[in-house]
Amino acid sequence: MTATATAAATVATPARATGEETGARTPEAAGLIENARERIDALDAHIIGLVQERMAVSAVIQEARIASGGRRVNLSREMEVLGHYRDALGKPGTALAMTLLELCRGRV
Repeated sequence: MTATATAAATVATPARATGEETGARTPEAAGLIENARERIDALDAHIIGLVQERMAVSAVIQEARIASGGRRVNLSREMEVLGHYRDALGKPGTALAMTLLELCRGRV
């Protein structure tokens, strides 16, 4: 290998994983990022499925509450949910819980 070829081979260039920029500067890092992204995509799909399941269960609860003459939303229960998420995840957990509660309200 010539000195120019050797120098060119050692220059770090951003690696690509499946055609997508990873921001990595080594093939090893690019591979790690690619694998981690695949795992995140799988987790996101699972989370979305769980949220959809939560929405369905919430609808059942709301229907039963309304059918029995109650209100669609139970604010004290929502406060419990907010507290649970806040305790587990900190302040961002509260925002996440609010989003979940919003998704699950009024689907009846």
